[in-house]
Amino acid sequence: MNKADLRQKYKGKRQKLSLEEIEEKSLAIANNLLLLDVWDKTYFHVFLPIVEQKEVDTEFVLQILAGKDKEIVISKSDFETREMLHFLLTDNTKIVKNEYNIPEPVNGLPVPTAMIDVVFVPLLAYDKKGNRVGYGKGFYDKFLSQCKPDVIKIGLSFFEPEEQIDDVIETDVKLDFCVTGEEVFRF
Repeated sequence: MNKADLRQKYKGKRQKLSLEEIEEKSLAIANNLLLLDVWDKTYFHVFLPIVEQKEVDTEFVLQILAGKDKEIVISKSDFETREMLHFLLTDNTKIVKNEYNIPEPVNGLPVPTAMIDVVFVPLLAYDKKGNRVGYGKGFYDKFLSQCKPDVIKIGLSFFEPEEQIDDVIETDVKLDFCVTGEEVFRF
């Protein structure tokens, strides 16, 4: 399937999920993240979910990271440049939804991309080779291509992988893992 068809299919699948299912599946995903060998790293980038899009709730991931005393990094999107600016999440970080309902930091301590060790990546769909489909704006592909070469890229998904995404392009950045509530996929 191509990306446009996959976007439509998985937006529809997510909209059918109840709030209880999202919470249960998000907790199961967080629990499966504990199986990964990434917890010796320091800087973890986490997306804050767009609730209206029924994204994976990363609150459980944030709790794990805080419990392990990790540095948590969140981003603000610049829709003109398609760049993401990264900030340390602290008790003083004020978070506000932007015009696309993306929760973002208003202020904070900037974190250079080169410091980030692990990125939890939002997605709509992914395939068995680690290719992903997002909303199509290219923010994460651009961000991930600017990270250090050994950054660990972990997709979070409610669903199993597709066999193949047909229209992958050179600038698409592959995942290293994708974690569902049932399984950890390694690519």
